[in-house]
Amino acid sequence: MSLIIFIEHDGTRHEVDIAEGHSLMEGAVANMVPGIDADCGGACACATCHVHVEPAWLERLPAQSEMEASLLEFAPDPTAGSRLACQIRVSPCLNGMTVHLPAAQH
Repeated sequence: MSLIIFIEHDGTRHEVDIAEGHSLMEGAVANMVPGIDADCGGACACATCHVHVEPAWLERLPAQSEMEASLLEFAPDPTAGSRLACQIRVSPCLNGMTVHLPAAQH
């Protein structure tokens, strides 16, 4: 298990333990973190699990696929740290990672 910290747009903090190999989206949905809509269920088809990863953690993540990058172009307020939570699989090197949720997913 790795601890992932989700911070809502209003500053509300959610600390979630997620099993290795599961996605951030799966962990957020299972723990009812508001703001992760996950309309496509993790199929990398909707961008409603958009998160902003803190810069210190970006180098620990795999590169974005072309599909993820194209979906993020349509996400509200994308940043250099924008990722889809369904595309980030938890591993021990992500223990303690903090991600911020956008004001809206649509």
